[in-house]
Amino acid sequence: MRSVREELWFDIPQRRAFINITPEVRRVLKKSGIKEGLCLVNAMHITASVFINDDESGLHQDYEKWLETLAPHAPTSQYRHNDTGEDNGDAHLKRQVMGREVVVAVTQGDLDFGPWEQIFYGEFDGRRRKRVLVKIVGE
Repeated sequence: MRSVREELWFDIPQRRAFINITPEVRRVLKKSGIKEGLCLVNAMHITASVFINDDESGLHQDYEKWLETLAPHAPTSQYRHNDTGEDNGDAHLKRQVMGREVVVAVTQGDLDFGPWEQIFYGEFDGRRRKRVLVKIVGE
């Protein structure tokens, strides 16, 4: 069994964004040469997420609206976390809802997705450099 690890880095200028990272994950998989196994993709920051869903702009707008309803950014004083001088208490909660990581089966050298599935990086407190871990194990 082999193992490959690579980090993907992102500079998101705005506070929130959803980025389809499927092409980058496929690039790492192809470079690995692994044909059968598992691919773990996880956000390495506690205010970011990795999730699988459809790459459809209406859905992404729905996520934005829904997450802002669940954990609105303002007023920032509503979050005890922000008492430390931070302003990202909402981002921690949004990350908790959207998830930290995904695991995708690797079959015949490709990500074994269902229809329309894609991997996304969800950023909830951007404006600084962040990373995603891609770890592939198999043979």
